[in-house]
Amino acid sequence: MNKTEFIDAVAAEAKASKAASAQVVNAAITVISKALKKGDAVQITGFGTFDVVKRAARTGRNPATGKEIKIAASKAPRFKAGKVLKDSVQ
Repeated sequence: MNKTEFIDAVAAEAKASKAASAQVVNAAITVISKALKKGDAVQITGFGTFDVVKRAARTGRNPATGKEIKIAASKAPRFKAGKVLKDSVQ
């Protein structure tokens, strides 16, 4: 399911217009992104938690040449599914 299909599904479920649903979906994505950028976690009870994990600098290997390369430290977003979501998928 891509973003457009997701917006269509939200509009159908909420019995709202596609334009209004698009605004809500885009606003939710923006709010989550801004919170993660600040370093905050976003916990939605029953759904899951969005947070940021720090990856340490490390040495990797170029698969084409076998030469060692240095990989810089970085931050990455992570999503951990909540119990209700996990149970609904089972």
